[in-house]
Amino acid sequence: MAVCTLDRITLALVSLAANIAANHPKKGLCQLERLRSYGVSEDKIAMVVDIARHLRNEAGEMLDAEFDREAQVEETAPAIVAPASLDTISAGACGCSTTAKGNACC
Repeated sequence: MAVCTLDRITLALVSLAANIAANHPKKGLCQLERLRSYGVSEDKIAMVVDIARHLRNEAGEMLDAEFDREAQVEETAPAIVAPASLDTISAGACGCSTTAKGNACC
């Protein structure tokens, strides 16, 4: 089996996104510092941060909505509307929405 390696910038971008999306306690600050030292533009970093936050928030909304359905929780606040589940996504469609800033997450 061939070993595939990522270049250092791609690896740092993926790691930053994963840290943010997973709510990692270290927050991806190390990767942020690395990316800046590699000369990656602030626009590119901001796009990765935006997409990672969007995915993290979307996952949280889906979990909350599923919990509310299972627990039959009634709230006075507006109900959380979860994005399409994997079961309802048609073949060939990713089912993701764009971020608030208009960045595609898939």
